[in-house]
Amino acid sequence: MPRKLKESGESGKLENAQLDHALAQRACLIDSPRMNVAITALIIFVIVFHIWAMVLEMFLWTKPLGRKTFGLSKEDAESSKTLAANQGLYNGFLAAGLVLSLIVANPDTAFTLKVFFLACVALAGLYGGITAKMSILFMQGLPAMIALALVLLARG
Repeated sequence: MPRKLKESGESGKLENAQLDHALAQRACLIDSPRMNVAITALIIFVIVFHIWAMVLEMFLWTKPLGRKTFGLSKEDAESSKTLAANQGLYNGFLAAGLVLSLIVANPDTAFTLKVFFLACVALAGLYGGITAKMSILFMQGLPAMIALALVLLARG
């Protein structure tokens, strides 16, 4: 929505026209199919990451790939497998919520689901980065934070 910078004069008209043009360009980018593709691609990345985390934590935790991924000894993996499975289940719920946000028909519901689940993932990534391992922030948190910012920006 354009603002009037000056009430009168040629300078004011030029500034208003420049502002109108800048706002129109911003609106075209935000409402563009490319923005929707970028948002969807980031959300799909977050979904795939969380499905993979779920599989690792629920089914592969005590297997060689799971132990190698998380740097665990056989004994540590065995003693923590119930906790890991619980954590994996939560990752699955986050992925399911984001899948739902992409397939629900109502745009307002889709927006609400995207914001809620991306915020959950972003906060989990931030917490994991602070308390466990910094790479969690970048692998889990950052893609969700970027997707969340784009979803909010696209909504206006």
